[in-house]
Amino acid sequence: MDDVDIARRNQEVDIRRALRNRSVSRPNGDISPLTCEDCDKEIPEGRRKAVPGCTRCVACQALFERGGNG
Repeated sequence: MDDVDIARRNQEVDIRRALRNRSVSRPNGDISPLTCEDCDKEIPEGRRKAVPGCTRCVACQALFERGGNG
């Protein structure tokens, strides 16, 4: 596999991630992605409803607030 193949594969992964993370509109206008921006795991619907506009799951948000990077 050469550099072009690797770059193409990375681009495909990024596109799939972007499609998976496409935003979901909420009735109040706030937007929450379906997956965590740090770990790529699904953000539970309950959290997305409780914290409209959240971009991280609870675990990654806690780590972020403690100064970690997810």
